[in-house]
Amino acid sequence: MFHDLIELLYPRICNGCEAVLLQNEKVLCTPCLHSLPVTNYHLEKDNPVEKIFFGRIPVENATSLLLFEKKGIVQKLIHNLKYRGQEEIGSWLGSWMGTELKEQKKFKKITAVIPVPLHKNKLKKRGFNQVEKFGIEIANSLEVPYYNNILLKKTASKTQTIKKRFARWGSIEETFVLENPETLENAHVLLVDDLVTTGATLEACTAKLLKVPGIKVSIVTMAVTH
Repeated sequence: MFHDLIELLYPRICNGCEAVLLQNEKVLCTPCLHSLPVTNYHLEKDNPVEKIFFGRIPVENATSLLLFEKKGIVQKLIHNLKYRGQEEIGSWLGSWMGTELKEQKKFKKITAVIPVPLHKNKLKKRGFNQVEKFGIEIANSLEVPYYNNILLKKTASKTQTIKKRFARWGSIEETFVLENPETLENAHVLLVDDLVTTGATLEACTAKLLKVPGIKVSIVTMAVTH
């Protein structure tokens, strides 16, 4: 009864159309959920996400759950997660993605999940890493450990729109460090992030992880741009 009263006073709102959610709905109303641009790239070999890294860095597998479109539902989801503190969006997407991945033989070989880290200043300002809940839910589904204290970001990023990707890649790669890397020796790590665009940050993180002996890296993100 108390829960019903809370729902009446503070109704849960759809992150897509802002309609009031029904009792059995989470994050999105049913119409918005059915309109989501789901990629199903985890079912494809040499999918568009994997192709982003071809010739750049050795990645075992790569996929994204959704397609990111400007002013679309996915943009609203990620915005509300990052800037409005709606961490349940990360948990919801992670549970969904994890359920899909655990059915795929290639992802059953994963032995650990690691998030793309935030610099400590940004983490303090935002209060959370937006991929934390996403990664934790995937780790739970795959029944592997989640480590957020091994791959760290030591310097804050600066916008470098003028420089080309290959010119700036080296400086990006140097912003990341490894703590206790021996934990990941001979592991198959799943690196998770919210959005892949050029892939530069994920490439830099992967390059740092590949310094660990015997390691393999796969990549999963919430969304990918067209």
